[in-house]
Amino acid sequence: MTLDVLYFAWLRERIGVPRERVESRAETVRDLVAELAARDDWHAAALADLSAVRVAVDQRLADMDASLAGAREVAFFPPMTGG
Repeated sequence: MTLDVLYFAWLRERIGVPRERVESRAETVRDLVAELAARDDWHAAALADLSAVRVAVDQRLADMDASLAGAREVAFFPPMTGG
């Protein structure tokens, strides 16, 4: 499947791009993270600590075990704080 993967805040800075289109065989977000981390050191470093990363699948908050069946977009971003 083809996915648009978006990166926000420090994830974008560490990976070096705000978005990319990837071909993936991932069934879950966790599988996608593993594929991305295997691409290069930048992805691996940015996605090393998943406790510091939140995800949205097709603009809906999701967890790392969320299915990617039928998904078009996955966004990674740091936890948000209010104030």
